[in-house]
Amino acid sequence: MAIAPKITVVEDEEALSVLLRYNLEAEGYVVETITRGDEAEIALREKVPDLLILDWMLPGLSGIELCRRLRTRRETEILPIIMLTARGEESERVRGLATGADDYMVKPFSTPELLARIKAMLRRVNPSLLSHVLSFGDLKLDREQHRVFRKERELKLGPTEFRLLEFLMQSPGRVFSRGQLLDNVWGADIYVDDRTVDVHVGRLRKAINIGRSVDPIRTVRGAGYSFG
Repeated sequence: MAIAPKITVVEDEEALSVLLRYNLEAEGYVVETITRGDEAEIALREKVPDLLILDWMLPGLSGIELCRRLRTRRETEILPIIMLTARGEESERVRGLATGADDYMVKPFSTPELLARIKAMLRRVNPSLLSHVLSFGDLKLDREQHRVFRKERELKLGPTEFRLLEFLMQSPGRVFSRGQLLDNVWGADIYVDDRTVDVHVGRLRKAINIGRSVDPIRTVRGAGYSFG
């Protein structure tokens, strides 16, 4: 099963939050909902999603201020953000976009239109999130058929190694800590220690590095692992 894009929804209106979660999960996304701006800021320091849906007016910290702060952090400076608001005036839309939002929808909005904008934005900022086939050099991973090839030779990977490779191939060049890999590949609800990551990375390397192939997985001392 492919690793689904992760979307965080920060919205204090309960009915809308429930509606968004239902529709997003129906589209196959992994969804986290948060009702306060200050709580969202803390959560986004711990884990960055693939896309953020952010209400303008929030308790604790306004959406517009949270957006501004996120754009000052290296980890979230390019995080795709769609802002939701009841403010429809042009000056307010301009302010939201100028603060760092990538898109803007005025309440009440069309859910199918929001879903279409989300898909378009994810495809634009990270095409690999929605692609069925991931490729890097002579390595190819087919999500639908659950198969991996290198130099046209099919490789045999266990289910955990497949998910690990898929996750790393989605963001080539980015360094992931062991904790981030545990959360995204094993899941935040499953307890395993950091050593587990090292063991599975070792197995993955053994499976994909055939002959004199260059190892695409890089160990970053004191930080974690990177692909490419």
